[in-house]
Amino acid sequence: MTFSRLFGILACVVACSPAPSPGQETPRRNVLFLMSDDLNNFLGCYGDPRAKTPNIDRLAARGVRFDRAYCSFPLCGPSRNSLLTGLYPNSTGILANGQLFRQTIPNQASLPQVFRQQGYLAVRAGKMYHYNVPNSIGTDGHDDPGSWEIEMNPAGVDRLEEQPQIFTLTPGQFGGTLSWYASPKADAFHTDGLLAADAEWVLERCAKEKDRPFFLAVGFFRPHTPYVAPAPYFGKYPREEMPLVTGVKEDQADIPPAGLASYKKEQDKLTDELRRECVQAYYASISFMDTQVGKVLDSLERLGLAENTVVVFTSDHGYHMGEHGLWQKQSLFEESSRVPLIIAAPGVSRPGIVVSQPVGHIDVFPTVAELCGVSPPGNIQGKSLVPQLKNPEAPGRGWALSQVMRGGGNAKKKGKETERFFGYSLRTERWRYTEWAEGNAGRELYNHETDPKELTNLADQPEQAATVAELSARLREAVKGTFPASGKTPEIREGMWAPNLTDP
Repeated sequence: MTFSRLFGILACVVACSPAPSPGQETPRRNVLFLMSDDLNNFLGCYGDPRAKTPNIDRLAARGVRFDRAYCSFPLCGPSRNSLLTGLYPNSTGILANGQLFRQTIPNQASLPQVFRQQGYLAVRAGKMYHYNVPNSIGTDGHDDPGSWEIEMNPAGVDRLEEQPQIFTLTPGQFGGTLSWYASPKADAFHTDGLLAADAEWVLERCAKEKDRPFFLAVGFFRPHTPYVAPAPYFGKYPREEMPLVTGVKEDQADIPPAGLASYKKEQDKLTDELRRECVQAYYASISFMDTQVGKVLDSLERLGLAENTVVVFTSDHGYHMGEHGLWQKQSLFEESSRVPLIIAAPGVSRPGIVVSQPVGHIDVFPTVAELCGVSPPGNIQGKSLVPQLKNPEAPGRGWALSQVMRGGGNAKKKGKETERFFGYSLRTERWRYTEWAEGNAGRELYNHETDPKELTNLADQPEQAATVAELSARLREAVKGTFPASGKTPEIREGMWAPNLTDP
């Protein structure tokens, strides 16, 4: 979409905008929804000693940081559809990349759509639903047109010029394989830099024309592979200082095969030197993205919008950097299912507080809706976090649930007779408990009080039998709540659930 076309659309939006209600004393809160792609908790505010993320850290200092926040499904498409509909994947029917909830539950209203329907200007810049990265950069990807009035899809040198220079483990592939490049071009030439500029442009319009509140969603592409960032960001992380995970063979000895099934053969090419380069590039991409977040936050403050804008920052899922011998996503370990989640709600949230109880992406929709006085659909499955924004000790659900899928799909197409089954993982403050195929393909139990890196699986230890039984019952009850209340699950057609790990 060109800027001239956008100006025309915005002019029409302003001309057609309803006047404020006569009895309305204060304007409704705006929403700035910031989403990173494939970001784990390598952030300063989450205690990472290496991370240089001053802008996300300052957002956490003025908002609430949820220390134990989890996605519903650690893969881009299912996670984003779940987050933006407020429904678990078993209710959206989206269990893989490349699909959208309109194919399975076409009448469901999304988070931005509900705001749009209730008077907000809804704008998307970048990736909110699934995109094939990097090939879909500059397009709408697998976006939902009904969610937005305006969509902005810039493409920078990382997409248009630099792909031939990118190092990759698998020639010709970038999005689903480990790949990286230190670019000679400055921030402003990269896609995420252009996104920050687009967001500033929208905020300037909203500051001048306050006829409607806004819901501005900015979806940054970094640190998704290929890890491309301007070279100075690589310099912040000396390669020789990058950590390597050790003791992998011993760690894997008590993990069920399903728990390690996200491993990809191409990762056998990783030497120690390449591992350090990979970690360096991932950190560099995070710091680059953080700078763009800072530019958007600076614009919000400069334009006088910060005091009436709810800011949400999160990622679609976590990410492995060699833990348990795994890289990237699609596991149910902490590194893959845990996400950063920061919410700053002026006048509601207490600055700088930390909520330690487990929460889920599923809770974001009802939270943002409540903060803005917007009525959500009656069938969403999350629980508002507004009580925790006011008081970190306020009682909540007490657990978060994540799931992945194994077998079937691509394996079936390759001639292997493998049945599709699910893994579900329940995260409480103390425990992570995982069942594969209802326990038939293995169980995992980790005590986070003594084993925060999840290195020792306690599920088969006789002294933990009572804990396993209790958590199994809680998990199965939680899983029941992931399906539609009507009892009618979305139709999942052949090809809609085949795991797509390549992001072509």
